[in-house]
Amino acid sequence: MALQTAGIHHITAFVRNAQVTVDFYSGILGLRLVKKTINFDAPEVYHLYFGDQIGSPGTIITFFPWRDSRQGRIGAGQVGTTTYVVPEGTLDFWQERLDRFDIPFAETERFGESYLQLEDPDGLRIELVARAEGANSAWSFGGVPAEKAIKGFGGAILLSAAPERTAALLEQVMGLAKVGEEGGYARYRSTADIGNLIDVNVEPVAHGSGGAGTVHHIAWRAKDDEEHARWRALVEGSGYHPTPIVDRQYFNAVYFREEGGILFEIATDPPGFARDEAPDALGEHLMLPDWYEPHRAVIEANLSPIQVRVLEGDAQ
Repeated sequence: MALQTAGIHHITAFVRNAQVTVDFYSGILGLRLVKKTINFDAPEVYHLYFGDQIGSPGTIITFFPWRDSRQGRIGAGQVGTTTYVVPEGTLDFWQERLDRFDIPFAETERFGESYLQLEDPDGLRIELVARAEGANSAWSFGGVPAEKAIKGFGGAILLSAAPERTAALLEQVMGLAKVGEEGGYARYRSTADIGNLIDVNVEPVAHGSGGAGTVHHIAWRAKDDEEHARWRALVEGSGYHPTPIVDRQYFNAVYFREEGGILFEIATDPPGFARDEAPDALGEHLMLPDWYEPHRAVIEANLSPIQVRVLEGDAQ
């Protein structure tokens, strides 16, 4: 049977300030900090994961906060916009919330849906859309009750330097189905009920450059290790150049760059974020892989302290 990804597993981006990022994604957007660890390739930098109550695949956005990062430029070869889905009937709540925290936003429509488009403190583009599909989050924090909370990803807008080649990859390799085209975008659907709608520019756009406020990569779901190995073989057999399988502690990963310049990852759903912390204590402690534990004191001394906190606008 042909492989089909269920949809987005996670999205990883660059920012500058770890506490500012925590305040925005947990304090304002209400996401749970499910894992506080380090960049395994650069242990002087945090790797922060935010998602639903357990960090389910399809809800996870992750960040590398590089304190002295240059400002990036969003463009071809990147995820241009990360889409979050909220429950039906809650966009008014989110408009009021963004106004309360003085966060500018624009209202727009695409494929018959209404979106609130905004930027995080580093300029990363985000949008909110309300849909019935997808389970509600069970997580509440600050001024965001569970019944109005972000469910997870609604999808993403991909900006490709070779949109026809990116489209062919999505359909012929990743197993997404084209469901429409309008307003300069083609839309593709995966099989999951979150992280499932991907819009791709139809005409080429100017290249972006990496840095704060840009996405490093987008990861797609593989249901287990056996399927993950099949994905790697399929990607390689389709003419791409995947990395070996990499152990990222909370999932296994394979990376490859598609012809439109976007870095793709395929990540396993298991084992998840509770492998080294209790579900009710996720994100509370700095978690290190075994090979970094002997250096914990040095690593911790180099990282700025961060805390998940209720912001003044929500304090009672």
